[in-house]
Amino acid sequence: MTREQLTAADEGKRVLNTDGNDVGRIVAVEDGRGYVEPNPSLTDTIKAKLGWGDPTETAHPLDEGSIERITDEAIYLRGTL
Repeated sequence: MTREQLTAADEGKRVLNTDGNDVGRIVAVEDGRGYVEPNPSLTDTIKAKLGWGDPTETAHPLDEGSIERITDEAIYLRGTL
């Protein structure tokens, strides 16, 4: 199943650009906007998967227009981040 809208269930997922490169992980989803942490620590990744993540100063906002598709394993971008 693929989709294009972020939900809290996507927290902790890998984010891949169009080249297939891993650009980070979703650490939080707030009001449909995801926040990508480029180099999350193991603790940040676990917190995000548990729904306890918060955007940090280094997290990049990601809106729905940037998303090509969302699968059970990852979020695929339309371009590069």
